[in-house]
Amino acid sequence: MSTPESPFEEWVTAYLGLGANVGDPQKSLSQALRELAKHPKIQLIQASSLYRTAPVGVLDQPDFLNAVVQIETALDPDALMTAMLGVEKKLGRVRTKRWGPRVIDIDVLLYGARQIETPLITAPHPRMHERAFVMTPLAEIAPDLRIPGDTKSAVQIASELPDKKSVKIVGTFAAPNSS
Repeated sequence: MSTPESPFEEWVTAYLGLGANVGDPQKSLSQALRELAKHPKIQLIQASSLYRTAPVGVLDQPDFLNAVVQIETALDPDALMTAMLGVEKKLGRVRTKRWGPRVIDIDVLLYGARQIETPLITAPHPRMHERAFVMTPLAEIAPDLRIPGDTKSAVQIASELPDKKSVKIVGTFAAPNSS
């Protein structure tokens, strides 16, 4: 973890979900991480493997590549979300159809052990418990992690999801060095 710039700055562990299915999804995910790593108050700690997953909601679109990354951040939740939206915009994300195709999607899954609800962010992510494409990569990098408001570990939740077999590892996804 980075040393805070001042003794009053709190660094928090957060988990981000990333997904893409337009253009070169693997390139988009890697580029998103490089952009996040440029931020002086975000340090990338570890990344899951890459997973190929079927789309949810809008089924008539290409499969997604998904991953989860663990970060340390000194940004408050809204500032973190704003930074992520900036990365999405820089990579060409245009929000048109809910659950539709996208060049990049970055979600805050967890922000420490806090339960947060602001106009920009809800954490834990409200539907993460239902989604194998989130819980499987999260369980890979943090199997014993307990999600606020739940008594089960990430690996227990992932193992109980009905669509867990539809999430397939397709490669490694190394987080770029943030220094």
